[in-house]
Amino acid sequence: MKIRTVLIAFVLTAMLIACGRPTVPDSYQTESRPPKLMPDYTDVTVPANICPLNFRVYEVGKQVAVRISVGDLQYTYGDGMKVLIDEAEWNTLLERAKGGSMKVEVFVDEGNQWKAYQPFCINVAKDDIDPYISYRLIQPSYVAYNALTIAQRNLTNYDETDIYSNTLVTTPEVGQCINCHSYQNYRTDHMMFHMREGFPGTMIVEGNQLKKVDLKTPEIISSGVYPAWHPTQNLIAFSTNLIGQSFHTKSVAKVEVQDKESDLILYDVAKDEVFTISNDSNELETFPTWSADGNTLYYCSAHFEYENSLPPTTSSEEGIIDEGKDGEIIQRYQKLHYNIYARDFNQQTHTFGEPRIIFDAAAENKSATLPRVSPDGKYMVFSLGNFGCFHVWHAEADIWLLNLETLEAQNLEALNSDRSDSYPSFSSNGRWVMTASRRDDNNYTRPYIAYFDAQGMCHKAFELPQRDPEFYTLFLRSYNRPEFMKEPVGITPEQFAAEAKKDARKVKYVTAPHD
Repeated sequence: MKIRTVLIAFVLTAMLIACGRPTVPDSYQTESRPPKLMPDYTDVTVPANICPLNFRVYEVGKQVAVRISVGDLQYTYGDGMKVLIDEAEWNTLLERAKGGSMKVEVFVDEGNQWKAYQPFCINVAKDDIDPYISYRLIQPSYVAYNALTIAQRNLTNYDETDIYSNTLVTTPEVGQCINCHSYQNYRTDHMMFHMREGFPGTMIVEGNQLKKVDLKTPEIISSGVYPAWHPTQNLIAFSTNLIGQSFHTKSVAKVEVQDKESDLILYDVAKDEVFTISNDSNELETFPTWSADGNTLYYCSAHFEYENSLPPTTSSEEGIIDEGKDGEIIQRYQKLHYNIYARDFNQQTHTFGEPRIIFDAAAENKSATLPRVSPDGKYMVFSLGNFGCFHVWHAEADIWLLNLETLEAQNLEALNSDRSDSYPSFSSNGRWVMTASRRDDNNYTRPYIAYFDAQGMCHKAFELPQRDPEFYTLFLRSYNRPEFMKEPVGITPEQFAAEAKKDARKVKYVTAPHD
């Protein structure tokens, strides 16, 4: 009986291999163009440690035969119109092609004849990529978040696990929202994320210690919102924002988010103390980010003066904000243009210098948001749109590159698309740039990654690979705030959930230090 079972298993395995090993035809008609693929992996440059780039051939046909080769090493694949690559063989191809490329030939059986498309290359960089990324998975309506999660994905394979899930604490009576995860210098032993609604607070991880804090004090306008963990010190810069949302009924841009007021604060994680960095009532300061050496804080700010009303934080004794003030922001939000500023930071005294503008987007009638600095300190990437701070729904939004030595800016065309590209970030070695893009269907943001070489040139972007190349067609969630990570998060979702149910400890507001 055991011999029979082994024999059956052997036969089934042989059949599967045979199905996955189509024969490349000897006779075929040649096409003058490369094949259409989903995702489009033609002529992309990938890391030497990425998982297989499975794809579907979008041509008329019954089946495909695809040959992938590096020199005399070659493998053939085909499962209907899909190409599902063996992981061990893929790793062998990557190793052989490192610093060069692999050749991909696609043959399509149309029933009465085979058709051969122009071969294309998959280039393999010598540079690896961080093995993990994390992101928030959310329905794109931004009003339903009962199943919201922060997930982490292993880029060397297809494994995805939850860092934290709303479902662990959400009940029919008590809702929960989570957002804005951040890490110190790509490491997860110092990380944080926010919780709102039923169990509000900011979750802070220090090594194997976990705490939940309330960053709101009477002196600041809100709890911390957009974070930036200092690369070496136990400090987090936050923007504090009063935020409004507008849900459009006709516009393709379904949601617009406006800052009604926003400032910058610095939180000392060890002391549980917070002080104000900047709170100019006519400036909407937001999106802080640090230089790689920690000596400079960059951020975005838009100049806005209320013309017919007081700022929206001024309220009646009942705590109701005057709708007229919100209305003024809504009426004029398309005139909001954010510039990028820098402030020197003294790491010994924790004091900040005066703001200086490093990218004047308003002068071009544009708006710059979400800056991030390369680990070598030479470059900054940011999202550039026509107005406002919520470029994830702005079809015109692109990722731009600023040379921090010359302050010259350029569009990273190889990374961008004709739809929204926002939330850029660098990998820890500075050789890869990631963006959240709506280029697939204009409804869902998905991670796209591009090689950024040592000469400062960006190469064609590729979509985060999945085991099933049709995965994104059926997965109805947006990937928000994708971040590179050197390692997975060590705290379990259950540990986060237990801490989430506790009361948040109050932080202490202190006077900002002075030189």
